Amino acid sequence: MTKTRHKQHIIVAFTIGITALGLTSCINAATIPTSLQKNSREVANASQGFAAGTTGGSKADAAHTYQVTNRIELLNALGNETNKTNKIIYVSGTINMNVDNNSKALTANNYANGTGYNLAAYLKAYDPSTYGKKLPTGSQETARNKAQKNQAKQVQYKIPSNTTIIGNSNAKITGGNMIINSQNVIVRNIIFENAYDFFPQWDPTDGTSGNWNSQYDNLTVTGGSHVWLDHNRFFDGTQTDNQNGSYYGREYQHHDGLVDIVNGATNVTLSYNALQNHDKSMNIGNSDSKTTDAGKLRVTMHHNRFDNLVQRQPRVRFGQVHMYNNYYSATNTSIYKFMYAFGVGKQSQIYAQNNIFDIPNLATKNIAKVFGGSNFTDSGTLLNGQKVTGIATSNKLSPASWTPQYKNMLQDPAAAKTAVISSAGPTLK
Repeated sequence: MTKTRHKQHIIVAFTIGITALGLTSCINAATIPTSLQKNSREVANASQGFAAGTTGGSKADAAHTYQVTNRIELLNALGNETNKTNKIIYVSGTINMNVDNNSKALTANNYANGTGYNLAAYLKAYDPSTYGKKLPTGSQETARNKAQKNQAKQVQYKIPSNTTIIGNSNAKITGGNMIINSQNVIVRNIIFENAYDFFPQWDPTDGTSGNWNSQYDNLTVTGGSHVWLDHNRFFDGTQTDNQNGSYYGREYQHHDGLVDIVNGATNVTLSYNALQNHDKSMNIGNSDSKTTDAGKLRVTMHHNRFDNLVQRQPRVRFGQVHMYNNYYSATNTSIYKFMYAFGVGKQSQIYAQNNIFDIPNLATKNIAKVFGGSNFTDSGTLLNGQKVTGIATSNKLSPASWTPQYKNMLQDPAAAKTAVISSAGPTLK
């Protein structure tokens, strides 16, 4: 992925005048509620499963505690990706990552300028009826790739080790792809919206009819470890893919995942997050061929809300994943029609306890879909108000070869549903 270079600035402990210079201000404590300041110092305790012991930037001093309101301030506060200084970053308001260094909005035309990319020319060049079912190569694919990389330079941003990022009062990051490939990171209380790729790639070999594939997740944990994602919201916003039409008979899809955990990332916990209104929600492990992921991808997910999602909730390869007290809901009348929750991929080991599903006409078997995996354990599932068993047996899966050995706060499904509905998402004050 493209690395973003950040200028180094001296941070002064005053708020007056420095944002006008393009610098990042240290916190003005009067603007951050005392309770949220306390939350920013919290660490992942033993009840947080695989991410237990994650401290983020909880030890940050005043000089490394920041409040940011735009893209440049955020990048300055983060510093470069090797910056391991303990830091706490409060996000206030909406930060749009699809802007230039003067906060001017950038469009597809800006990113494509000088590359030679043109959608009409691309569609003509790779029409399967004339080009065939092979991956695009040639001038228009090269131009599309250049345009996509131009966007990546603006919207992808890396979180260095020993960092806590926390939202203050409806804080939102839109149009961006947060990348965590470091150690000891906490992200809380932020709305992540619309990681929108202006330049999807056509892949005629994806599935039986081909697909349009995009580049960005709202948040990607790639190779990182000890990461706690808590009380966030991830969704497509108002720029949903059904508005983009279809080409070659397939929806022109501009979104990838909401949260992906890939490339050997491990010791990750997601708690009390809301993931909503999206298709390909979450991959844990990104390739059947990446056998080096075995023994990694250890993930705990509890008290998260999965609402009006289609698939990958999550889809798992290789990982040990503990799913408990999560709440799944879908109307099946929306543009996002439920297909399955748990994707049982190659050498995956999902251990599911006391999860709740309110999805009309959903059969127990269809809670999971098998993608080459063979192990899955489920217990205490509540489906449309009824306790059910047999997700594993109806899919001819053997029990997982592990059991969680850490302390957890397992609740009765009905109590967990109430807790998730009232508390999932950015509810910290």
